Amino acid sequence: MTVTLLVVGFGSFAYAQYPGFDGPGAGRGGSGGTGLVPVSPQVDGGSIPIGATAQIVVLFRNDGGQPVQTGKINLYPSSNVSAQVSLNQCGELLAAGGECALAVSVKALQAGAWRLELLMLHSGRSRLVTTTLSGNVEAGTDSSDRLSSDLETIPDEVDFGALGNSQTMVESVILRNITSTTVKISDILINASDSAGYSVQSECDELKAGQACIATVTWSPKQKGPSTGVLVVKHDGPTAIASVSLTGDYDPDEVEEAEVFPEAVPGRGLLIASQSEMDFGDSVTAASTMTVSLVNTGDSPLTLKEIKLAGSDNGLIVGSDGCSADLVLAPIEACPLTITWSPTRIGEVLDDVKVIHDGARGVLVLPIRGTAEAVVSQDQKAIVLSRVEPTRVIGSDDVTSDSGYGGMNTKSGQKSSKPQTKALNTSSALDGLKITSFSAKRAIVNGPGGSRLIFNNEPVMLGGVMWDVAIQNNGIEFASGDDRILLLFDRSLSSVNRVSGQSRSTSTSSAASDE
Repeated sequence: MTVTLLVVGFGSFAYAQYPGFDGPGAGRGGSGGTGLVPVSPQVDGGSIPIGATAQIVVLFRNDGGQPVQTGKINLYPSSNVSAQVSLNQCGELLAAGGECALAVSVKALQAGAWRLELLMLHSGRSRLVTTTLSGNVEAGTDSSDRLSSDLETIPDEVDFGALGNSQTMVESVILRNITSTTVKISDILINASDSAGYSVQSECDELKAGQACIATVTWSPKQKGPSTGVLVVKHDGPTAIASVSLTGDYDPDEVEEAEVFPEAVPGRGLLIASQSEMDFGDSVTAASTMTVSLVNTGDSPLTLKEIKLAGSDNGLIVGSDGCSADLVLAPIEACPLTITWSPTRIGEVLDDVKVIHDGARGVLVLPIRGTAEAVVSQDQKAIVLSRVEPTRVIGSDDVTSDSGYGGMNTKSGQKSSKPQTKALNTSSALDGLKITSFSAKRAIVNGPGGSRLIFNNEPVMLGGVMWDVAIQNNGIEFASGDDRILLLFDRSLSSVNRVSGQSRSTSTSSAASDE
């Protein structure tokens, strides 16, 4: 026969129900007190200014006959405050008759009376001890209805004011952790309509106690009138959110006519001209030329990208010398812009020259005005076929130190009559000349000095330059050294270009052409 003994350890089972505490009957010995009790069941926390944090100390005493071990602490604050335990001296085993203290951090969020219930578990007979903290939250003169947050915002309202011109405004908002613990920011955003034009940039992530960061709010209004918005900061503090009001009023000024020359901008080139308009005047009967200076008055270099005329059939030509595309102008540097006008019809010219550059505003527009009383034939102008250095011609009033010409010898002190050469631009020597009569062997040209009869393959002196003449099918080619200029003949306009005093030369030309 087998006998089985079943042994049940009730004591072990009971201890398993209360880990870290004594058995159920351990607290019943001695004086038979309830264990842990508050020294003062009602604690007056006093007045706390809104947004401030107060540290309130709560005392507890062990009235039992056995040591007491404390457990979890729960706080139940009213809605206008937040609370947390900042110091716990009751965490260790409290001997019979001993006292310990808890420090509770209470933050005032909104004006009014506040109340906090504190519950703490322990191993004494009553197992639970409670105490009540109460007080009042004082409001400032302008914040009676304002709800404070664990993050202080400086300022608490951003007013961009009245904006009269189209530009972007930037304001900063400081976020500071005014609690005694670390606050993590999960998101920073703006609640506003799309037309309000608000945006925010920030790198705020985690703020330790007393630490601060900056959120930058940008306002670029898109519509006229007032605009509002709210900067929202989400965090893991007791209040979980902080906000800043955004306001502004966009009232743009009346649009005025843009000036020819813009205002200087730091770091950019500024292109201006010596004249605001190129006016050829009235009664223009011949090809005319005007030149203006384009000056970079900014503090940085600028590059000319393109120079062109708005019109194309009025006889205006932009000179190739001076200002041109890809030309870089240093600060205070200038270049000449030349416009030539050979009227193609009688009447006014209304055109503009556009200079595109990379400086302030990016474009300079100069009006071109004038009135023509005669048409300048484009078929009678001189064409430069090739050009070299200016030709040297003889000057009668020049002297030299050479004594071989009967003049003054520099050594003997006598006068020298040897002529000295001067520089002359041959391209301008034929200015104003027109062919009034033309044949295969002879031609008549008319100019400022009167009419001249010119023969093919015979040299002639014109404009102070000796030219070799070669009559072509469409005009006369003048050559001087390496310079070659072709003077065109327009048969349809030859009679129009005649002047008084030409009749005798014309008759001679007609007789020559009949031969």
